[in-house]
Amino acid sequence: MPGVAEASEVRRVVDRVLAAHRDQPGPLLNVLHGVQDALGHIPDDSLPFIADGLNLSRAEVHGAISFYHYFRRTPPGRHVIHLCRAEACQSMNGRALEAHARAALGVDLHGTTADAAFTLEPVYCLGNCALSPAMLVDGDLFGRVTPSRFDAIVADRRQR
Repeated sequence: MPGVAEASEVRRVVDRVLAAHRDQPGPLLNVLHGVQDALGHIPDDSLPFIADGLNLSRAEVHGAISFYHYFRRTPPGRHVIHLCRAEACQSMNGRALEAHARAALGVDLHGTTADAAFTLEPVYCLGNCALSPAMLVDGDLFGRVTPSRFDAIVADRRQR
């Protein structure tokens, strides 16, 4: 799992991602996705390199990162749990599942457990509406998630 990177590694990653996306129209979001995919988050020290590479201000880069909930500024836990918060999931007890997840993990949304095992993130549709409520854990989609099923999935991931 990507984690904290040294400044030289951050620079190498940003340069590689910029080279791949710089010539695309409106490349900022693709660059941010590329940096987060490589490092697990978008470190503060990457912002000047991204801004300079795209001829943008640091404020423009920061604005995009802070506007889109998907981007994170700190390293995630070993396992990332995305809970769907769209209407279909909410209508099928998604809010109760979210409350259970927050209590079970001891973190709020966008938080990481003290042992760095799990990060809890909201997502606004997983496209699994027929099996609401849904969640995504490390890229694996789960439907009809109850509090007890949530606990079982978390216990399984803890073993990995």
